[in-house]
Amino acid sequence: MISSPYLLHHLLDAASAAPDRPALVDGERRMTYGGFDAAAGACATALRDAGIGRGDRVVIFLPRGIEECWAIFGVSRASGVFIPVNALLRAPQVRHIIVDSGARIIITSAAFSATLAEAVRDLDVRVLLAEEIMKGARGAVRHHVDSACIGEDLAAILYTSGSTGSPKGVMLSHRNLLAGTRIVRTYLGITGDDRILSILPFSFDYGLNQLLTAVEQQAVTVIFSFKLGDDIVRALRDHAITGLAGVPTIWAVLTKAAPLLAKTPLPALRYITNSGGAVPSETVKRLRTLLGGTRIFLMYGLTEAFRSTFLPPEEIDRRPTSIGKAIPECEVFAVTAEGRRAKPGEPGILVHRGPTVSLGYWNRPDDTARVLRPHPFRDATQGGETVCYSGDLVVQDEDGFFSFIGRSDAMIKSSGYRISPTEVEEAVMATGLFRQAAIIGLPDPFAGQRVHAVAVPASEPVDPAAALRLVAERLPAYMLPRQIELVDRLPTTGNGKIDYRELVSQRTTHAAA
Repeated sequence: MISSPYLLHHLLDAASAAPDRPALVDGERRMTYGGFDAAAGACATALRDAGIGRGDRVVIFLPRGIEECWAIFGVSRASGVFIPVNALLRAPQVRHIIVDSGARIIITSAAFSATLAEAVRDLDVRVLLAEEIMKGARGAVRHHVDSACIGEDLAAILYTSGSTGSPKGVMLSHRNLLAGTRIVRTYLGITGDDRILSILPFSFDYGLNQLLTAVEQQAVTVIFSFKLGDDIVRALRDHAITGLAGVPTIWAVLTKAAPLLAKTPLPALRYITNSGGAVPSETVKRLRTLLGGTRIFLMYGLTEAFRSTFLPPEEIDRRPTSIGKAIPECEVFAVTAEGRRAKPGEPGILVHRGPTVSLGYWNRPDDTARVLRPHPFRDATQGGETVCYSGDLVVQDEDGFFSFIGRSDAMIKSSGYRISPTEVEEAVMATGLFRQAAIIGLPDPFAGQRVHAVAVPASEPVDPAAALRLVAERLPAYMLPRQIELVDRLPTTGNGKIDYRELVSQRTTHAAA
């Protein structure tokens, strides 16, 4: 037994000391930590039999479920690098990840055979079926395969869409993943008594972190997919869920399209956490009303450094739009365009330092050099290090709390003004008329860009002109959207975030036509 875990699969090695303890719930299926351990061991053995070597990439393309969990740990045990692929991706996207990563082996399911056949056409890869791997785990004694890796080695590549170009693979070491597990578990107070509802894909850094924190603490992970907001409410109730993580679109669904939530006591729900974008203040207020004593943790992060900040629940009333302070073991600060450390009240790019700073982008040295740079205020003679430049504009108040302004490359520039989409979204959502809102900049021959709102009405019919008048009460004229466009839903990425790029593309394409 490893006394101090330094590889990802050591978490499961420790958890398997309680083999009868429940680990995973997937619909009607259940798996104990003993079964989880046996399946991961069988997976590692199958990978070794298939010729995997230290550092070889393994794509995991499976439906969200138990199999994806043990495959992640199995690849780690076999000294490989796991690449979880979102089950919603189409064949061309899956093919890009396979080719870009140079993966030699793919773990998949018979259910995905058609999509995968198209994705791997003419590629020299080995395909392993989860169904066959599981046969090796049934009734077997513990499969153990010694790993040759150390903590600094590459453990995972998570592909992120970014704002431009093809998806890039963010490289995470074993130490990165274990640090994120330890840090989040610390400030959320996760223990073995928790039952965590997993609705975020494991290809998303926070979705993966939920699984790892649960395994570290021998807690239960309930894997769940939903179609309606009330589906989530029923899962929270029926599984006595204690922790739920989501992105802003999830909270919009729960507060605006889940009537069951107001009628359903959820005494077990200890905390909820947000990542993947800012939650409008009105949505936070509604969640607090609906969830009573549940603690709400607002978090900010990016895949390249995992989490950077969190806002303690007791600060929400005083700082409803803040992203908080640095997570444990890390430091964040803002750097101005001139390279100075930003003063309180002065905007700057958020810079993150600490053990969760990733190894960069797979096979993209130029992109890596733009994001991972030498510490701006510590040279090599002072123990210089690599830090992560987020690309996000923030401002710090006198008490050290940060607020998000917007992406440095997503700020709307209109008539000489730099406008934060997040700030305008807050004003639109504050009307109480919308379930979701997204602010984008569209080309304008006079202003350069015009502010445009795309919004999903709550329940009642909405008069866009009347809504704009309400927004005008909160914003100066230069920030006011020219139009509020009503839609039934907003496009989202595979991780559930609003797809701003698609919103802009749709409207500029139509205009050109």
